[in-house]
Amino acid sequence: MKQKMTQKLRLSAAAKKQPVDRPPCICPGGMMNMMFADIMEQAGCLWPETHNDAKKMAELAYALNQADGFENYGVPFCMTVEAEAMGATVNMGNRLCEPHVVESLLTSCVQIEKIKPLDLQTGRVATVLDAITILKGKNPAVPIIGNLTGPISVAGTLLDMSLLLREFRKFPADAQRYLDIICDNLIVFGKAQIEAGADAICISEPSGTGEILGPQNFANFTVNCLNKILDELNVSVKIVHICGRLKSVYDIIPQIHCDAFSFDAVVPIAEIKKHVTTHAVMGNISTFALGSMQPEKIASLVSGALTQGVDIVAPACGLSTTTPLVNVQTMVDVTRTI
Repeated sequence: MKQKMTQKLRLSAAAKKQPVDRPPCICPGGMMNMMFADIMEQAGCLWPETHNDAKKMAELAYALNQADGFENYGVPFCMTVEAEAMGATVNMGNRLCEPHVVESLLTSCVQIEKIKPLDLQTGRVATVLDAITILKGKNPAVPIIGNLTGPISVAGTLLDMSLLLREFRKFPADAQRYLDIICDNLIVFGKAQIEAGADAICISEPSGTGEILGPQNFANFTVNCLNKILDELNVSVKIVHICGRLKSVYDIIPQIHCDAFSFDAVVPIAEIKKHVTTHAVMGNISTFALGSMQPEKIASLVSGALTQGVDIVAPACGLSTTTPLVNVQTMVDVTRTI
């Protein structure tokens, strides 16, 4: 019989494709939101005020793990912290709606002087760091996952994404200088999360995909920026999530300097494992199913993912806030029976 591992050791080993007692079942947080109304009500920590309160943010992440939910803590619960800190205007949403950017900062990537340097002492950047520090004082066997929004996604909110795509084509050198500043800010935030106690960092990139950028720009901009950030982060586990279909960039993904690669429900596990042999693969349980279907269907999806060889069981993207707790508990239960 295999010796039972802690949740933290299991995630670390699985991400490095080392032997484990069984696969972990996690949800990173950040753009891959792990939080939903059932847990908010159970913990008495409701959105939107939790986004600005480190104690409530930490308590909410702790409560989900304690409720036989995901085998990690993860903060924050949205993808707007970095863009807001650099100057974008954010609506904080409500109990069921995540914070979202409502006004971009720039009209061109040449306006780099408008981008604020990331201040670790103020706003929701400080809230996230304080929440990680609080979680570090909880169960040390549970991994804390800090999160960064991907550099292209941040760039596409500070400057409208359609304008950014045009400037990638017309002014690639200016676009690269713009991305370099964003990467530098993300490195500062990532290092601070690790210093506060994060055991893993997940970078989620919903906009810098092969589908949106095309293979050449995906390699030139997304992969180069991700690697610039990842190479600066000294942490046990590095996870990267890319949204959407990946067929056009299968052969580029192995160039990303992460341990575990997370992908969408539309991507067949067998195909990603065929092309990405050097990384642990993570996913890809449909968040639509998690939010709307019966536990029996969730059990079937998790069993299928494990049979196909996924190394880390996780949702395919961020959870809907109406996701029933029983469906998350079913994900974890089925993973534990393997």
